[in-house]
Amino acid sequence: MENPHAERQAVLLERILKNASACTEMVLELNHCIEEILRANASVKIAADLATKYRKNVQYNLEATKQELS
Repeated sequence: MENPHAERQAVLLERILKNASACTEMVLELNHCIEEILRANASVKIAADLATKYRKNVQYNLEATKQELS
C-alpha cells in the first residue's frame, strides 16, 4: 500500500525545488548586476579616495603652518 501523503509530498517537494531554483537564478542575476555597478563606480571611488587624501594633506599642512606661525 502506497503512502497516502506521498503524492502530495512529491508535489510540494517539486514546488520547493522550483522556487529554490528560481531564487538561485535571481541571486546570480543580482550578483551580476552588483558587479556591473561596482565596475561602473570604480572611477568614482578612486576620485573620492584622492579627494579624501587631498583634504587630509591640506588639513595637516594648515595645522603645521599654524604651529610655525605661533
